[in-house]
Amino acid sequence: MRVKRTFFMCALLMLAVFASASSRKQLFNEGWKFQLGDTPEAKAGTFDDKAWRTLTLPHDWSIEGRFDKEAPAGNDGGYLPTGIGWYRKTFELPKDINGKKFQLYFEGVYMHSEVYINGEHAGGWPYGYSSFFVDITPYIKAGENTIAVRVDNSKQKNCRWYSGSGIYRNVWLMQTDLVHVANWGVQITTPDLHTAIVKTTIENETSEKKTVEVRTEIAGRTISGTVELLPDAAPTVVEHTFNLPDVQPWSPDTPNLYTAHITVSEDGKEKDTVEETFGFRTIAWSAEEGFTLNNKPLLLNGACVHHDNGILGAAAYDRAEYYRVELLKKAGFNALRTSHNIPSETFLRACDELGMLVIDESFDGWREAKNTHDYHELFDEWWSRDVEAMVLRDRNHPSIFCWSVGNEVIERKKIEIVTTARKLASLCRKLDYTRPVTSALAAWDNDWEIYDPLAEAFDIVGYNYLIHKSEGDHQRVPSRIMMQTESYPNDAWKNFRKVQDYPYIIGDFVWTGMDYIGESGIGRWYYEGDVPGEHYERPLYPWHASYCGDIDLTGLRKPISHYRSMLWNAEGEHLYLAVKEPDGYRGKVKTTLWGTWPTFESWNWEGHEGKPIEMEVYSHYPSVRLYLNEQLIGEKNTEEMKAVFSLPYTPGTLKAEGIREGKVMESKTLETAGTPVDIRLTPDRARIHRDGQDLSFILIEAIDAEGRTVPIADNALTVRVSGAASFLALGNADIKDEDAYTDTSHRMWKGRALLVIRSNGKKGKANIRVTLEGMNKTRSVQIQAE
Repeated sequence: MRVKRTFFMCALLMLAVFASASSRKQLFNEGWKFQLGDTPEAKAGTFDDKAWRTLTLPHDWSIEGRFDKEAPAGNDGGYLPTGIGWYRKTFELPKDINGKKFQLYFEGVYMHSEVYINGEHAGGWPYGYSSFFVDITPYIKAGENTIAVRVDNSKQKNCRWYSGSGIYRNVWLMQTDLVHVANWGVQITTPDLHTAIVKTTIENETSEKKTVEVRTEIAGRTISGTVELLPDAAPTVVEHTFNLPDVQPWSPDTPNLYTAHITVSEDGKEKDTVEETFGFRTIAWSAEEGFTLNNKPLLLNGACVHHDNGILGAAAYDRAEYYRVELLKKAGFNALRTSHNIPSETFLRACDELGMLVIDESFDGWREAKNTHDYHELFDEWWSRDVEAMVLRDRNHPSIFCWSVGNEVIERKKIEIVTTARKLASLCRKLDYTRPVTSALAAWDNDWEIYDPLAEAFDIVGYNYLIHKSEGDHQRVPSRIMMQTESYPNDAWKNFRKVQDYPYIIGDFVWTGMDYIGESGIGRWYYEGDVPGEHYERPLYPWHASYCGDIDLTGLRKPISHYRSMLWNAEGEHLYLAVKEPDGYRGKVKTTLWGTWPTFESWNWEGHEGKPIEMEVYSHYPSVRLYLNEQLIGEKNTEEMKAVFSLPYTPGTLKAEGIREGKVMESKTLETAGTPVDIRLTPDRARIHRDGQDLSFILIEAIDAEGRTVPIADNALTVRVSGAASFLALGNADIKDEDAYTDTSHRMWKGRALLVIRSNGKKGKANIRVTLEGMNKTRSVQIQAE
């Protein structure tokens, strides 16, 4: 009976591929087999993979491992495993495949992928952040076919942050006629807010001359024309220009999107159809006017972000990518830099839909190494292909306002560096003339001015931690447009003022918007007696993540996030209370260059009664009054949008009042929490899709008898997930915690933990039970999968 059921499920999977073979693009994430370790014989179509694990993509095998001080990726890779893995998938194609073109489209495989179809090598890509196509037409047959993908992330170190390992982004099966729209073959530009120019590249892979009609529709208006395609000739570009007076512009505040529907037909029979989403928006940049969007000045409150999704690792689940952008948007950012790699398509789609500007960055370095096996091994052979993959894939996203082609390149003093920079920038402009090109520059010596020829290669010059040189540079090179592409979290006020005061500085991008795995301990605080120093000086195990983000690994905002958002956003939050950990409370505090003093939204400091403690009130108001247990502590003027108070610690209630012209405009309180007696479960959404791709993020909090989060609770907890979802990850924001994120038991940190579940194809209720150890308390929540 079990054998029959297994056969039936496999038949259903093959039938699904067969039934949808007429569609142009089909998500191909389900039904993969996986084996960790090198198995060269697995490329054969006849290989027996029954004993292999079955999984659904996206998949990152590194995050499934345990933290290990001896892991080859070391400090940079968050002490998680890497290695070699194989993936296989068997599927069926219909009988009528002649005259069709079949491709696999991989959005991202980390890294050194090799793709085999029915035992024959069909393609691959070495760089783990590029999307790529594999033409499988010569290797397939009607009926059963087998894909095998070898992924090699064994050469370490190859990245300065956590990369993950595996087919960590979506895979698609594509079918087209031999006359079709080219891959990434649609370019849409908007020279003004009511004009769209659509250029569609058509390929004829037949041996005959073809006459086709190309029809484009936008917002109810259609333009069509006939074009002749010669056999085995260069692709043909068809251009249609639309003037649409009633469309609405795209911006971070109003992210209006439109879809271009493009159809290619021959003798009235449809050959291909493509849809491309875009937005009507214009950008401009100058040293005099700064950055303008839709003819209006806009200051960029930016954040650098790596590609991982915290406790989920590098796996680019669609919902996780949207969730990340949602968190950054709520934190007040209006721009992101994808440092230092090409992001997922879903991440950019989320930025389009939610309203977030983006610097799209290609790679970390060029010809000289930062790590033993990093991009310098690929640069000469692959840089043009990787830049082309980035620009062609991403150029229709309205969120992208700038291309970046590097970060702190090591060889910046060499003569050939300027030529290399010009080649990179020139290729970007050739493929997309509508956006500026940048590269993040840095110097750790007194020779900054010698990089002027390198800076001239770019439309906007990226300054990493060097904005203090901006005024002198402006006097020397008045036409230079600058943005601080990386900055220290502690410099929030100073950088904000620079951008406010000087139009030639268009924005600041803090390092970083969110905590990430790897670059372990870059933003940590530590205590005298711990391993000292910066992350680049020595291994810092068990620190395995960054802690320099405004948002922690569980998606919660730190006090610095509230402060930064108040600086840049007149609307929204106007008052916030934060308490600095007293020096000596747990030890003498030390911080790194990227670290901030340990500061929390907490009034629980047991054992410190009667001793001085410092607190900060972030405020939009001219002055702040502070009360403790209804007794006035004092009133202070707000400077740099904060008021700092020192007072003896006494449990109870803190209250801050924002004062303008003697009137109380707003108040906020912070209370001492009691002993944890219960837990609270808060899902981000009550309903998810049952497609096996959707997620729910569930915040777990230890609470006292009054329902207050207990910010000192570190109880262990265990979760159980059943029904229409499966367990995916569990973790906290402590970057020294050594429990694996795939364990169903974990301890809390600062009274909180995060659980992530994934729909599993079933319809109905997903049941989540969480037990808090030490008090035998269990709470449940249900998520509806539809």
